[in-house]
Amino acid sequence: MKKILLEAILVGAAGILLAWLANAVSPRGLVLTRNYFPDGTGRMAQHPSNTDPASPAGTNALALRIAQLGFRPVDRETVVQLHNDPFFAQELIVFIDARDEAHYAEGHIPGALVFDHYHPEKHLADVLLACERAEQIVVYCTGGDCEDSVFAAVTLKDAGVAPGKLMIYAGGIEDWRRNGLPVETGARNSGRIAP
Repeated sequence: MKKILLEAILVGAAGILLAWLANAVSPRGLVLTRNYFPDGTGRMAQHPSNTDPASPAGTNALALRIAQLGFRPVDRETVVQLHNDPFFAQELIVFIDARDEAHYAEGHIPGALVFDHYHPEKHLADVLLACERAEQIVVYCTGGDCEDSVFAAVTLKDAGVAPGKLMIYAGGIEDWRRNGLPVETGARNSGRIAP
């Protein structure tokens, strides 16, 4: 019995070590200190990181990672220009909110489509149709340590969207709100602008 127990402990330890090593070397590995489930405020748990867009070093590191994936990082000024561009009204410029439906309904960039990449079956068909017609696509999520915009852009690229069309707004909805820009609540084009 002792021998079986010892073997079970060794196999379990070897499995844990192998899983930890695989996660450490994977480009999509899990960050153990990140909260992957946003709380009711729509904010992700923050942890010390090089990818915090609020810091200049973080902006450069995240921008480099985004560019390495074949996407173009964009700042708030560019996003505002694209949102005010007449092509946005013609749906030649599309905004995609990569958060879940509940956070989207609480407030999103006016006219943005919802696309929760964890549940692509819900909105992928509509999003792909919009992306086919669009010349430029801005993907965003919460901001800060949230990487859902990157994951959503990868999902769209894998589904056939040209990576050259895809831009990632790393500041996300937090940066948008923090700068007093309009936030739409409810469904897309509901016309309800939060105070």
